[in-house]
Amino acid sequence: MVKQPTRVTNNIRALRFSHGEMTQAELADRIGVTRQTVIAIEQGRYSPSLEMAFEIARVFRAPLETVFEYPEEEVR
Repeated sequence: MVKQPTRVTNNIRALRFSHGEMTQAELADRIGVTRQTVIAIEQGRYSPSLEMAFEIARVFRAPLETVFEYPEEEVR
């Protein structure tokens, strides 16, 4: 079974660069995960837990909706 990529998108890469060109390793260290986890989240291959999503938003001092986006469902 092939795992589908998440529908959640994020602005982590742009936020890292707007915060002093923070590296993936620096972000990973601040939220307590590996750099590979940050890479997977940035690329949309992994959705963080709700707790981790809040931690990421807190690092950037940004609302959760600024960091992560979830597409609206079409109204039928």
